[in-house]
Amino acid sequence: MNVYVDSSVLLRIVLGEPDRLRIWPTITTAVSSELIRLECLRTIDRARIRLGLEDRHIAKYRADVLEAVDAFSLVALDSIVLERASEPFPTALGSLDAIHLASALLIRGDLAGLAFATHDDELGTAARATGFQVHGMSRGI
Repeated sequence: MNVYVDSSVLLRIVLGEPDRLRIWPTITTAVSSELIRLECLRTIDRARIRLGLEDRHIAKYRADVLEAVDAFSLVALDSIVLERASEPFPTALGSLDAIHLASALLIRGDLAGLAFATHDDELGTAARATGFQVHGMSRGI
């Protein structure tokens, strides 16, 4: 299964949080924006500071993120992606989510049946509005 994966999905997997993506084991090609590395590592660093996590946990989470991202096909964060992300979408979307959706839209033609995975309802709604099959949303819309 070809799936565009956003940061919320990878973080739930790495951190062992509840309600992880059910289709995770069936993904054969995981794709994301280069942005995923930055978002995941910044989130882990914020957790280190805010939650006072131990160094051994932080080291494991960082290593797990980097290992997973190395196995992904990454879409370059280039001017083409940024230009598409700056254009209108059918629903409200923040800047980073627009980069994820723009990346997925730009590579959709290269990967048969590309689905979209996110735990972010706003991003999932926008992905669905642009024709993606969406996995991981909490609301059944």
